[in-house]
Amino acid sequence: MVLHQLSILHYKNIEQADLTLSAKMNCFIGQNGEGKTNLLDAIYFLSLCKSATGASDTTCIQHDADFAVLQGHYEHEDGTPEEIYLGMKRGVKKQMKRNKKPYKRLAEHIGLLPLVMVSPMDAMLISGGSEERRRFLDVVISQTDRRYLDALMNYNKALQQRNALLKMEDPGPDPDLLALWEEEMARYGTVVYEARARYVEAFTPIFQKIYAHVSQEKEQVGLQYVSHAQRGPLLEVIQRDRAKDLVMGYSLHGIHKDELEMTLGGFPIKREGSQGQNKTYLIALKLAQFDFLKRTGSQTTPLLLLDDIFDKLDASRVEQIVRLVSGDSFGQIFITDTNRDHLDQILAQMDSDYKLFHVSGGRIEE
Repeated sequence: MVLHQLSILHYKNIEQADLTLSAKMNCFIGQNGEGKTNLLDAIYFLSLCKSATGASDTTCIQHDADFAVLQGHYEHEDGTPEEIYLGMKRGVKKQMKRNKKPYKRLAEHIGLLPLVMVSPMDAMLISGGSEERRRFLDVVISQTDRRYLDALMNYNKALQQRNALLKMEDPGPDPDLLALWEEEMARYGTVVYEARARYVEAFTPIFQKIYAHVSQEKEQVGLQYVSHAQRGPLLEVIQRDRAKDLVMGYSLHGIHKDELEMTLGGFPIKREGSQGQNKTYLIALKLAQFDFLKRTGSQTTPLLLLDDIFDKLDASRVEQIVRLVSGDSFGQIFITDTNRDHLDQILAQMDSDYKLFHVSGGRIEE
């Protein structure tokens, strides 16, 4: 997949930009807060129908504007063109169009333009709560498995309905209605659990191989998927503590509590890792995610977005990452940095086409 042209209007601090891009490497240089990350976020939005930061659609519209527009002209490996349009207006539901035809459901778009983004926000995967790690699983599996995304949405709907019933006071929820939503949670939750388990099993060796390459085999890393669904049939697990759930007013068991344990040398990386080790871990996770998406899903090479990835890394790890992303395994890359030296180091190792852009105050100039 290649993004040839990108148009941005009133998106965050970018008032207007019309960019013609390199099919291989696109570098964006500028100080912090100038708009580099917002540019990558616009590309992310066109792929996944939302901001990478988790910001609401309204907050993505420039402060003094009533609407925002993103438009991308893509090309598949076989040469098929793809035009994607996104329009957001305050107080109105956002609209996405593929080749000028509106989507009935945004979920239909997920997976068409596979993408992986590496950014400083990834630190929350280690330091944040389990919901961050579940989101990491959801983002990549949703791009490869439409059934997974539907099951996840239906599970969350059933969970919301059950929680609403659990909060009902005297005389309490209707037991038959409660059982109905529990059955829905179990049915869709089992689909989600099985997909997550398959993914982690296939993904972990790739991740370990990339980490070993970047760290030059200095440390051993691991991933362990933990789920209530491993305790037996999910319906039984959900219903087992129904009395306790009624006291608490929410569901204590289910795949919404799943955890992805991240280890370094057999211990939790949250406790053991240095800044450089944590950064290496996160980059290896995302590059492994890229490799997984490339081999599955839509059978097209994902876009790779690298936002300020070299900070807090020693020279040897920077060198290994440079060698990786400069190779033939990757397709189109978008990379930002405040340090021109890092980008020059990458470009010096590349034989292919590239473009260099300067970003200042939301203005982007080649």
